[in-house]
Amino acid sequence: FNGAAHLVRADDSDAATNRRRRPAPPGYLDEQFSQVEDLQDETSPNFTEEVVSLFFKDSTRLMTNIEQTMEKYPRDFSRWDAHVQQLKGSCSSIGASRMKNECTSFRNSCGAGNIESCMRSLQKVKGEHAALRQKLESYFQLLRQAGPAGMAIRHGGM
Repeated sequence: FNGAAHLVRADDSDAATNRRRRPAPPGYLDEQFSQVEDLQDETSPNFTEEVVSLFFKDSTRLMTNIEQTMEKYPRDFSRWDAHVQQLKGSCSSIGASRMKNECTSFRNSCGAGNIESCMRSLQKVKGEHAALRQKLESYFQLLRQAGPAGMAIRHGGM
């Protein structure tokens, strides 16, 4: 959403012709997301959406693994940290900056051996995940509604 990616919101009076750009709340995504979008072209028009879909499938699995590891291996902070590092890498690959930052906090809590802080961090990561999913689902829905004009808007044109 930062940089080239913008949400498109149709005006209620004329959705087809009266569109305006609106940046998403800052901080959800970084420049890496724009780089992923730049890989999309006519030969793979849904590339970004497919990458994001894979991210959500993978990140959901990783968060489940973290929760299960925390239950099965209480106080094994190095094991928890290894799983959080995987999730952080996944976040970095699509530019999910807020999730990545929460993973960094989670890893710091693991390093400090602070169970309560780890539990709070897990909840924050899950919250950021849910918020990002909602934002990106809305973003892709609006791009689909905009049709070819959505591609121009996505790249900062129009």
